[in-house]
Amino acid sequence: MSEETKSVQLPDPAKLVVSNSPHMRDKPTIARIMYTVIGALLPGCAVAILFFGLAALEVLAVCVFSCVLIEEGWNKLMKRSSTWKDGSAILTGLLLGMNLNAGTPWWICILGGFLAIILGKQLYGGLGYNPFNPVLVARVGLLIGFPGIMTTWDKPDMWHMGIDGVTAATPLGLAPGETFVKDMLLGNVGGCLGETSAIALMVGGAILIAFKLIKWEVPLMFIGTVFAITGVAHLLNPEVYHSPFVHVFSGGLLLGAFFMATDMVTSPMTHKGAWIFGFGCGLITSLIRLWGAYPEGVSFAILFMNALTPLIDRVTISKPFGYVAPVKGEA
Repeated sequence: MSEETKSVQLPDPAKLVVSNSPHMRDKPTIARIMYTVIGALLPGCAVAILFFGLAALEVLAVCVFSCVLIEEGWNKLMKRSSTWKDGSAILTGLLLGMNLNAGTPWWICILGGFLAIILGKQLYGGLGYNPFNPVLVARVGLLIGFPGIMTTWDKPDMWHMGIDGVTAATPLGLAPGETFVKDMLLGNVGGCLGETSAIALMVGGAILIAFKLIKWEVPLMFIGTVFAITGVAHLLNPEVYHSPFVHVFSGGLLLGAFFMATDMVTSPMTHKGAWIFGFGCGLITSLIRLWGAYPEGVSFAILFMNALTPLIDRVTISKPFGYVAPVKGEA
């Protein structure tokens, strides 16, 4: 061995740290992300409580507590460490409550929490391993099992602070021409708690985009696709189909587009994939709303696209630097 070779100093193997990717580190933690999303959701929750009173507060509280207690009970059963402080169960409970009516019975809220936490998340291995959005798994499960309860809506009354309410139709359930965009923007409409106040939900969505917690391509493509398809249908037959503004500002579209379709675990990793994902959500939502058996299609659309997320990632993932495609015919 030459003197030049001997002079090369190699690092001490004992001081090398080998770990799984990703190797880049950033300040955001799971808890910080979750509580930021919760903060972005609070304006919508506040407007829902304003219009539906104590009934809305009760639904949100029962959903949050049931999700936290069920997750902690599962952790105890599986002999895992406590996870409620990371905020994921709290966020799941808030989103679940926003997907329910103000008059939803307490036992439905608890059952929804069980479906979301256990069936939607823990059975797959916990946070980060679930292929489907847990809240939407619970909502669809409740809709299939209890369609009567899940499609009965209280009428909003911002001065009403009781528990019993008067039922009313959602904007999508009314005939074209009977809806008022102003009421949908403010939140003075019937429906689930997350269908109130388009303004509050858009403020929350803007917060998520500003903090770069979601890919803005998903809600933009989701909402834009619904607007375009329903707009064409409205132009062709305005007496049958609602204005595209009604479709955008009513139902669970804004809640789904900003807070559930953008879930980091169940949505594509690439920006190109986000465009495809958003388009698929918008297309399926429009088809169900216009010609399906259900007046609302956001939940089904997002869950369907969740199932396609691995395929979308595989198709849109960029090639590694220096990758050379194999020549056909070579061994």
